[in-house]
Amino acid sequence: MSHASSLDRDKSRHVNKVVSRAHELIGTPYRWGGTSVSKGFDCSGLLVYLFRSEAGINIPRTTASMLNSKANIIPRHNLRRGDAVFFKHNGGGRMNHVGIYIGDNRFIHAPRAGKSIRIDSLSNSYWNKSYFSAKRFY
Repeated sequence: MSHASSLDRDKSRHVNKVVSRAHELIGTPYRWGGTSVSKGFDCSGLLVYLFRSEAGINIPRTTASMLNSKANIIPRHNLRRGDAVFFKHNGGGRMNHVGIYIGDNRFIHAPRAGKSIRIDSLSNSYWNKSYFSAKRFY
């Protein structure tokens, strides 16, 4: 077996664990600044938790610092499960939201105060208009 295929298999296993755990967290309450199952998550806290706990990957804590990291930018047509997807409210100025892509044009995220972690579609008019970029941290 080649070294590359072994690495690819490890990456695939990590991505599957990250996405599976994200599914398990659906319904967990949003909490601004939250980074734990017991207290809830904000959008970036959810991704930090998923990558650290399921893949041993430390990513930046805030949405803006994730976007500004050296991780590869992924064109929208090349999205893969486990990619971080970034949004600007209605396509506006400030980067303010991130979720994890799960395939089939869908992503899991912690939307906002009063809501819980859920799945949404990139085809939804709001998310489609607000979509900004994607990064691959694995």
